[in-house]
Amino acid sequence: MADEKQTVLIIEDDLDVADMLNAYFRVQGYEVLTVNWGQDGIDATLSSHPDLIILDIRLPDIDGFEVAERIRTNRRTENIPIIFLTEKRHRNDRVRGLELGADDYITKPFDIQELRLRVRNSLRRSSQGALSNPITNLPEGAAVDERVQELLTTAQDWAIMLISIQHWEAFREAYGFVASDDVLRAVSLMVQNTIRDEGGSEDFLGHFGPTTFILVTAPTHVDSLTERITNRLSQSIDYFYPVKDRDSGRSIPSRLNVRVAVLDAAEAAPLQDLDALKTALVRKIA
Repeated sequence: MADEKQTVLIIEDDLDVADMLNAYFRVQGYEVLTVNWGQDGIDATLSSHPDLIILDIRLPDIDGFEVAERIRTNRRTENIPIIFLTEKRHRNDRVRGLELGADDYITKPFDIQELRLRVRNSLRRSSQGALSNPITNLPEGAAVDERVQELLTTAQDWAIMLISIQHWEAFREAYGFVASDDVLRAVSLMVQNTIRDEGGSEDFLGHFGPTTFILVTAPTHVDSLTERITNRLSQSIDYFYPVKDRDSGRSIPSRLNVRVAVLDAAEAAPLQDLDALKTALVRKIA
């Protein structure tokens, strides 16, 4: 018996873009539903329960953020992967999307092959219970939530380090998704090697977001880990760029860099649940 087709819901008010995505993903073997209004998207999600949603932020009735929030607060639809598709590039928009549980964020104009791979990866994560990232193979989603939840009930002293790759979206737009995925893999390996050298045997590393790593460690390791990670990555940044740009001597706009933020057990003590802790972490790295 043939495998059942997965369903993609496209919520997009630009009719040309909606028609193009509809035709493209049907050729790729998906069932595709398209709507042009936010409320219609919510209704279609409830009635059809798609496997994934491609959601534009700028819609004629309610914006994509509200659509995502209403989808995430309904128990029947809260776990459906959402990929934001938008012209907006500001960091605050990306942060808000992550706070709402977006699985990915792609800006227009976009590479259709890249979008196809992002859809495939999100569906793969969803079918696997969102336990590992398909690019780095590090834990993410439910696996990370479970580890962080444990911290709220433990009496032990602990610290959470967030390691965020800044300007990764600009790099991806300039050099493509293959090169940007290589950056994620390289950074994850460097962080893992640093944990081996400077961390502890019980340290936990995973994905807090697509380009943000979460490291649970002991407070006594934070300073040495931060220094070594920052130094190693800052020394390696140039090598992610093509030689022609690296050696040209010109300034690279929105150059890749790494930001590290820390939340310790004492600071997290007033927080009551996992959602509150994750919100605090988002604000730390924003």
